[in-house]
Amino acid sequence: MTTGSDTVPASPSVGLGVLHLFFRVAPLTDREMVLAALKDAGAGEDQVVTAAILGHKADLAVMALSRDQWQLRRVQTALVEAGLELVDSYVSMTELSEYAKGIPEEMQQARLYPELPPEGKPAFCFYPMSKRRNVGANWYELDYDRRKELMYEHGASGRRFAGRVTQLISGSTGLDDYEWGVTLFCQHPDDVKEIVYTMRYDEASAQYGEFGPFYVGMVASPEVVLDQVGA
Repeated sequence: MTTGSDTVPASPSVGLGVLHLFFRVAPLTDREMVLAALKDAGAGEDQVVTAAILGHKADLAVMALSRDQWQLRRVQTALVEAGLELVDSYVSMTELSEYAKGIPEEMQQARLYPELPPEGKPAFCFYPMSKRRNVGANWYELDYDRRKELMYEHGASGRRFAGRVTQLISGSTGLDDYEWGVTLFCQHPDDVKEIVYTMRYDEASAQYGEFGPFYVGMVASPEVVLDQVGA
């Protein structure tokens, strides 16, 4: 992987760039090149999470986090050059919600600079989502206080799963086709199902939520993931 010494860092003013990449193993996939690319990608302060994906949409997921978007681009380039077939992707950034003003500094740092993957939570899920702009159900026509009230209710539902589920909500307005990316790390696969089902009953989701495709799988080391997907 190139070092990118000739590029000017493209860094968020706060937080990290986040790139979800979804691949299929191809006949010309070079396992050693993939492993080398992932090792380089996780060097220094950058982070890489690998997961084996269930179902037909992809074989494996790579979630990369970095202060420099050029580094995310280099990760993508190196993995494609290693022979993996890129079938989907999602671009976002870690952020603090406008409804989270005043939360303790420790919680702010955990949202902006998470340390992933969390220990003991191998079940993985990613999906994108947006807020509706439909006639009669336009999130952006609600006043701030009403939106804050609905999001507090929604957050309370999520907090019921503290300890079982680690959530990363990354912002993607203007960066990708949806407005947020949701990454879940859970103790058990049914925790994924339960938290998504529970939170769908909140008005913020039931009335105003729109969801993209779901990717579900198991987090493991790159070596284990490649073994399990046949690379």
